[in-house]
Amino acid sequence: MTRFLYAAAWWLATPFVVARLLWRSRRQPGYGQHIGERFGRYGTIAPAPRIWVHAVSVGETRAAAPMIEALLAKWPAHRILLTHMTATGRDTGAQVFGGRVEQAWLPYDHRFAVRGFLRAFRPELGILLETEIWPRLVAECAAADVPLVLANARLSERSARRYARFPRFTRETLRALRGIAAQTEPDARRFRDLGAERVAVTGNVKFDVAIPEAMLQRGEAMRAMLGAARIVWIAGSTREGEEALLLDAFAAIGDPRVLLVIVPRHPERFDGVAALARERGYEVARRSEGTAASEAVRIAIGDSMGEMLAYYAAADVVLMGGSILAYGSQNLIEPCALGKPVIVGPSTFNFEEAAGGAIAAGAALRVPDAPAAMAAALAISHDAPRREAMGEAARAFVAAHRGAVARLTAWLEPLLPAACAAADAGTAGGASAPARD
Repeated sequence: MTRFLYAAAWWLATPFVVARLLWRSRRQPGYGQHIGERFGRYGTIAPAPRIWVHAVSVGETRAAAPMIEALLAKWPAHRILLTHMTATGRDTGAQVFGGRVEQAWLPYDHRFAVRGFLRAFRPELGILLETEIWPRLVAECAAADVPLVLANARLSERSARRYARFPRFTRETLRALRGIAAQTEPDARRFRDLGAERVAVTGNVKFDVAIPEAMLQRGEAMRAMLGAARIVWIAGSTREGEEALLLDAFAAIGDPRVLLVIVPRHPERFDGVAALARERGYEVARRSEGTAASEAVRIAIGDSMGEMLAYYAAADVVLMGGSILAYGSQNLIEPCALGKPVIVGPSTFNFEEAAGGAIAAGAALRVPDAPAAMAAALAISHDAPRREAMGEAARAFVAAHRGAVARLTAWLEPLLPAACAAADAGTAGGASAPARD
C-alpha cells in the first residue's frame, strides 16, 4: 500500500513539479533545458562502461570532486556520468569538471522514467551521495542488477525519525542497496536501526577537499577589491530569512572598517538580498559589478556562482550560512581547509560531527543567534593571536580527517564487475567522454 501511495503521489505532483520547473527557469534558464531527461528521455547514448554519480546540488557536486578525481584515476576505462536535480548543481559540475564527465538530470522517481535512464546509460555502478534515497530508483536498479550504493552517507536523528514512520518501506529500500558507506559511526548506527545491511564507515569525503590555486589567486584579487586594509566577514551560503537577521544585527557594529559580504545560497535571491540591505540604508556593492568597494560600503553581495572558495579565501572571519535558522548549516569544512575562523549558529544537524569536531579543536565557535555571531566576529577580528590560532586549528582539524576518498574507493572496488575492473587495469591515460550538456 505504501508503494502504491508513493507512486500515486508522484503522479499527482508531476504537473505541479513541471510548473515549478518552468517558473524557476525564468530566473535560472537551466531549469527549462533538457526537461525530457527528467522523464527518462535521453536520446541516443553511445555504449560505454560507466560509473554513475548522483550529486543533487552545488554542495554535493563540490564534495564529489575529490571522489570523482579518484574514480577517473582508478578506473580510466570508465566514463563518469554525473547527474543532478538542480540547475546550480549542473552548472557547478560543468565548471568543476569541464568536458571530463558526462552530465544529465536524474529522472523523477517514476518507474518509466527510471527505466528509461537505465536503458540509456546502462551504468556498471551507481553512487548516490549523502541522503539521496529514491525508492523507485533503488528498486529498479536492483531489478536491473545495477549495483547501487549510498556513499558519504549521513542521516540525522530528525531524518531517521521521518524514515521510521514507514518502517517496512524504508527497510526494503535500504536493503535493496548494495551497500552504504556512512560518514560516521552514529550515521551508520541510524541506518542499521532502520534495517540497512552492508553498512561501512568510510568518513566524510568533504575533508579531502583540494583548494585549487586558481581559487586562492581569485581570493587575493577579491580581497584587494573589497579592501586589503578592511576587516572582511563572509556570510557564506546564507538561506532565506537569515540575511535580514544578519543585517539587523550588523547595524550594532560600530567599527566602520568592517565589511560584511553576504553570499546567498541560491542565485534567484541575489537581487532580493541586495534590496534588503538597501532598505536598511546601506550602500551596497555587488560582485557582479566588478568594481572595488569604496570606504562608504559596509555591505557587499556575493552574487556570483562557483566562487565560494574564493570568498572564503578573502575572509578574516566566516559566518556559516544555514546555521542561524533551522537549515542544518552549510559546509563549514571548506573555510576550515582555508584556515579561516568559523562561527556557526545553533543549527548544524547536516554537519553535526564536523561542527562538533571543529568546535572541540578550537577552529570554530558556536553562538545562539545573529547578534551573538556579530559580537563574536568582532571579538575575533580584533584579537590577532586568537584569529591566527583558530586558523591553524582549522587547518589541522581538516588534515586530521583526510583519507575518506581512499577508503571509499577501496570499498567500491569489489562492486565493479571483474571484467570491467580488468579493462581499467589495462588502460593507461584513459579519458572520459565529453560532457553531454
